[in-house]
Amino acid sequence: MSSAAEQEAVAGRQATGNGRQAAAVNGARRAAPPPTVPAWPGAPTPLGARFRVGPDGVAGTNFALWAGGAEGVELCLFDESGRESRVRLAELTHEIWHGFVPGVLPGQRYGYRVHGRWDPWTGARWNPAKLLLDPYARAVDGDFGLPPEVYGHVRDWPQQHVADTVRDDRDSAPHVPKGVVVHDDDDWADDRRPKTPWADSVIYELHVKGFTQLHPGIPEELRGTYAGLAHPAAIEHLVRLGVTAVELLPVHQFAHEDHLLRRGLKNYWGYNSIGYFAPHAAYAASGTRGQQVGEFKRMVRALHAAGIEVVLDVVYNHTAEAGELGPTLSLKGIDNRGYYRLQDDARRYADYTGCGNTLHVVQPHVLRLITDSLRYWVTEMGVDGFRFDLAAALARSMHDVDMLSPFLAVIAQDPVLRRVKLIAEPWDVGSGGYQVGAFPPLWTEWNDRYRNAVRDFWRHALPDVREMGYRLSGSSDLYAWGGRRPYASVNFITAHDGFTLRDLVSYERKHNEANGEGNRDGTDDNRAWNGGAEGETDDADVRALRRRQLRNLLTTLLLSTGVPMLVAGDELGRTQRGNNNAYCQDNEIGWLDWGLLEDPGWQALFALTSRLIALRHRHPVLRRRAFFSGRAQTADGLRDLAWFTSRGTEMTEQDWYAPAATLGMYLSGRDIPGRDERGEQILDDSFLAVLHAGEGPVDFTLPGPPWAERYEVVVDTSREEQGEAPGVEHRAGTEITMPARAVLLLRVAG
Repeated sequence: MSSAAEQEAVAGRQATGNGRQAAAVNGARRAAPPPTVPAWPGAPTPLGARFRVGPDGVAGTNFALWAGGAEGVELCLFDESGRESRVRLAELTHEIWHGFVPGVLPGQRYGYRVHGRWDPWTGARWNPAKLLLDPYARAVDGDFGLPPEVYGHVRDWPQQHVADTVRDDRDSAPHVPKGVVVHDDDDWADDRRPKTPWADSVIYELHVKGFTQLHPGIPEELRGTYAGLAHPAAIEHLVRLGVTAVELLPVHQFAHEDHLLRRGLKNYWGYNSIGYFAPHAAYAASGTRGQQVGEFKRMVRALHAAGIEVVLDVVYNHTAEAGELGPTLSLKGIDNRGYYRLQDDARRYADYTGCGNTLHVVQPHVLRLITDSLRYWVTEMGVDGFRFDLAAALARSMHDVDMLSPFLAVIAQDPVLRRVKLIAEPWDVGSGGYQVGAFPPLWTEWNDRYRNAVRDFWRHALPDVREMGYRLSGSSDLYAWGGRRPYASVNFITAHDGFTLRDLVSYERKHNEANGEGNRDGTDDNRAWNGGAEGETDDADVRALRRRQLRNLLTTLLLSTGVPMLVAGDELGRTQRGNNNAYCQDNEIGWLDWGLLEDPGWQALFALTSRLIALRHRHPVLRRRAFFSGRAQTADGLRDLAWFTSRGTEMTEQDWYAPAATLGMYLSGRDIPGRDERGEQILDDSFLAVLHAGEGPVDFTLPGPPWAERYEVVVDTSREEQGEAPGVEHRAGTEITMPARAVLLLRVAG
């Protein structure tokens, strides 16, 4: 140990050992002990609080909490006035403390106090003065503020380098939310899951509050809530657009970070989970004493009835308790060493997430917490799949990312979870964390290489078109292994994190001043082009160019092989005013502006997006279930996929490596592998897509036989009014002029 480290350890131990001094700083006061309530032994399973009928037909609730290294656990019950009663859980079975409390009914608020050693140098941070949220709580009542009392250590200790070692003895109960006992009485017998095949899916990423907060067709009292998203006005938009699944930004109960609260802001996106079984209470219109659970279920039912699946964005890689200087809200006070990855210096946390801590998924009880949560949301809350935030952190064994890790192995064999949609964000911030293309066959992945290639192509920044060819045709270089299919690639151009689509063509630099971090937050790698002016402009030519670029980007996305993901509002021209990290903007910057639909230009963009999605649904050649072979299947030499230069000739090896702004892609509907549900061969129209990102027009010769005799225009992004373009025919061999920056989609006619 270095001399500096020795001094720090000595100073910390002296501070910790001086309980009276800490108490004086804390201002702690010893209050009269709360009344106690007797408990029956109960059962160690299931974990959490489960209302049931106990011995002799007595109704009550069974409480069970894993707290491996603890010396004692007290269950704390709170009445309507906030008065606390305590129940000592005397039964300990396989490191689970449990007891049945007669008379405890649904709606009861509760928490835990866990006793044990305070020894931060070994990772032990038990502090019974802190009321802890049950990790298995089905509902949460109250908001997380972060006053000093909710920290296990003295947050304002004068010697900040050892502050985390000084125990804070003030009671946190008045300042933290409580778990709520919920009655599970729903069997989903009347629900019909859409079960949309992966290849047929179109994902729509949205924020429950942001999507509904300003919608004029949703009653004001329902805006910003699960009930608002279930409202017919909200669902009508999704149905008109044609998406098959909504991917909800985090709806697990989450907390706000201290640095945001100090600036008068909040965590809007919700990537700061603290309750993996509880729907975030602030999104409930009906109440927070368990009513949020039923409201969430009704939302899922309504979406299912419209043929729309529900996918949750889940954050199991870290929690809202941050690092050693973070608050003590739940897991940190239950068993810090058991739940979190710690460094060799056990005071410190291993942080592969950039959020202060990382859950130790190798531990069986942590793995159980995550998988129990996932199964709960599928079987009892009705959801259809999950997108895993920083999934590489979950796939780490002891240190390195391991595709044979316990987490991935458990998911692969689980009879419930292996059947739902699983999407990985295939990276984390640790060493070796970038794992695009590496997840096993059960998984799909956010494909950021698709995003980067498409952005670079349309700002004319690719050195050649090799990368674009791979991304348009399903990214076989990344996913054609181990039985994976093209739908392993979730193609996206924008996501919640970064510019909106409109901002991507309107700004080249981030403008995050409203976040209060000196515009230092958010990525500088935007791969954006503003068309000649930064931000909003009155220049008619720039505005027209930007709208064309929006059409180009959306058309490219929806014609690409793989699973397209749209971000809510991109089809309407939503802007965040250049903010590419709006995680703390719970306001008009982060909300969807439905007034955009009153603008004829944005109406046209919505209409085009809807038409492209409908085209995709109609034509299996646009949503293939197997990779292209690129080989001729018949004597005429026609292949399932062919690439053309602007001269109308097939691309050679030299063409792929040459600088180019134009690419022709031919998709044959005659050579689609697989059969339909009746065992018949799948046949479809054939299409030619011409993408031109150049600054000026280019002449393009339409390929002749065997590819086609005639072509019919389906989409022409160079025309502001799309209704005028479809139906125009061209003979094969004709030289047509492609305007600057445009996509032309042609159907092979005859």
